[in-house]
Amino acid sequence: MSALPSSSTLGIFAGPSFSNHPFTTYGPNSSERNLLSQALEEVKKGAPHEVLAHVNGKDVPGEATLTQKSPFDHELVLAKYPSAGSDLITKAITGALEAKKAWSRTSLADRAAIFYRAAGLLETKYKYSMMAATMLGQGKNAYQADIDCVAESVDFLKMFPTLAETLYKTQPPINGAGVWNRTEVRPIDGFVYAICPFNFTALAVNLVLAPVIVGNVVLWKPSPGAIYSSWLFNHVMIEAGLPAGVLQFVPGDAELVTEAVFRSRELGGLHFTGSTAVFRSLLARIGRQMDFWKSYPRVVGETGGKNFHLIHSSADVRNAALKSLRAAFEYQGQKCSALSRAYVPASLAEKFKSILIEETNKLSMGPALTDFIGPVISESAFKRVKGYVEDAKQDSDITLLAGGECDDSKGYFIRPTVIEAKDPMSKFMREEIFGPFLCLYVYPDEEFGPKMFRLIDETSEYALTGAIFAKDRAAIIEATEELRFSAGNFYINDQCTGAMPGQQPFGGSRSSGTNDKAGSLGLLTRFTSQRTIKENFMTIESAYYPSNLL
Repeated sequence: MSALPSSSTLGIFAGPSFSNHPFTTYGPNSSERNLLSQALEEVKKGAPHEVLAHVNGKDVPGEATLTQKSPFDHELVLAKYPSAGSDLITKAITGALEAKKAWSRTSLADRAAIFYRAAGLLETKYKYSMMAATMLGQGKNAYQADIDCVAESVDFLKMFPTLAETLYKTQPPINGAGVWNRTEVRPIDGFVYAICPFNFTALAVNLVLAPVIVGNVVLWKPSPGAIYSSWLFNHVMIEAGLPAGVLQFVPGDAELVTEAVFRSRELGGLHFTGSTAVFRSLLARIGRQMDFWKSYPRVVGETGGKNFHLIHSSADVRNAALKSLRAAFEYQGQKCSALSRAYVPASLAEKFKSILIEETNKLSMGPALTDFIGPVISESAFKRVKGYVEDAKQDSDITLLAGGECDDSKGYFIRPTVIEAKDPMSKFMREEIFGPFLCLYVYPDEEFGPKMFRLIDETSEYALTGAIFAKDRAAIIEATEELRFSAGNFYINDQCTGAMPGQQPFGGSRSSGTNDKAGSLGLLTRFTSQRTIKENFMTIESAYYPSNLL
C-alpha cells in the first residue's frame, strides 16, 4: 500500500463533537418496522449467504465447509464460509505488516474520516441489512439489535476518533529553558489479534477498531455465531475507505487460526472477548512463549461475570423487580453483564417475587421482530442452560418460581427461569450460566452490612457488574464502598446491564478480565507505544558542570 497523503500538514483538526446515537423504536405500523421486515425477508430469501475471508483487499475463495445457522430455526442456514488455513494466516500477517508502514503514518484526521464515513454508512445504507443479519444470526429482537449493531456500533465509530484526539493532544506540561518536549503516539509493534464473541456486533467493532484508530493493523477472527453480521461490517469498512491489509478478516476454526497466529513472533497484542477458560489458555500460551515474541504482547481481555443485584429494605420494590427482570432476561441473559444472582431482604421478598414472577410469565417468546424473548445462540448453549434448569428441578434446596420449559424442536428456546436458593453458596449463585436463568437468595434484613457484602464479594470469582437498590442514602454509601472491588461497573438504583459508550466505560477485574474499559481513553492507550521526544535549542561550551569547577 502506498503512503497516504497527510492532511495534518494543513492544520490541527478537531473532529465533530460526540453524542450517543438515538435508538429507533420500530413501533407498530412505523416505516422503520416495515423496512426492517423487508430486510428480514430479503436476508432469509438470500440464505445461505457466502462469506469469504478478506485478506490484503481481496476476497479469498475457499471450500465453504462451515455454516452459521439461525438460532430461531435450525433449518435456516444463514451463511456458509471456509476456514482460514495456516498459509492464509501467514499471508494475512505479512500483508498487514506491510500495510502498517503507511497506516501508522496516516494522520489521525484521515483515519478519523474513514471512521465517520463508516458510521454514516451504518446509519443509512447498511442499517436494515445489519439489523436483519444480527437478529437472524444472533437471536436478537428488534430493540436489542438496534442498540447493538446500529446505536452502539455507530457510537464506537464516532467516539474512537474523539478519544484518539484527546490522546494525541496530551503533551508534557513543562518545557525547560530552550527545550521543547513532545510525546508521539505510535502503534504497538507487530499486529493485533482480535478474537470476537457472538453476542454483540458492537463488540466486534470495539475489538477490531480500537487498535486501528491509533495506527495498528488487526487480524480479525469473528465468532462462528456472528459470521454474517461480521462479514457485512467488514464490507462497511471497505466501502468507507479503510486501506487494504489494515483489517484482515479471517473466519475459521478458532484453534487452527490461533495456532497459526501464535507461530508469528510479530504478535504485538491480543484483544479478546469470550470465555474465561479460553482467555486463560491464551494468556498461558503467551507466557510460555515469552522469549519468542519480538515485543511483550499487550493483552486486553473481557470475559465472564456472575453479576448481582443487592436489594435493600428501603428500595422501591417494583422498580427493583422490573429492572432485575430486564437485566436477567434481555437477550436471553446472553450479555456478559447480565444479572444472574439477586439478594432480596426478607421484608420485601414476597412482594418482590410476586412482581418478578407475574412479569416474567408475561414475557412473549418467539419471532425476532415482535417478541421480548428469543432463542439462545446454539445447540451447545441450549444443552448447557437446560442442564442447569434440570439440576435445579432435582435440587431439594431449590424452589422453581418461574419458567423451566426448554424447547429445541425448531429453535433453541428456553423460558426465562427464576429459582430461589436456600443456600447462598449454591452452584446456581456461583457459576456463570449465560442464559435466561436468575437465582434469588432471601436474606434477613438485619444481615445487610459487612456479612452480606462479604458474601457477595466471595461467592463468585468474577467482578464485572453489580447494583444496589435502596432509597436509604447510608445504605447506598455503605454498599458502594464495601463492594468497590466486587464489580467493575456498579449501578445505583439501575439494572446492571446497558453500559453506553461515552457514558459508562465497560469492564471488570478478577476472572472477568483486565478491566481496560471498552469505550475509554485507557483502552486506546493499551494499543499505543508512546515515544518521548526532547529537542534542545541551546548549545554548551564545556562538558563540566559548575560543581566540577575549582
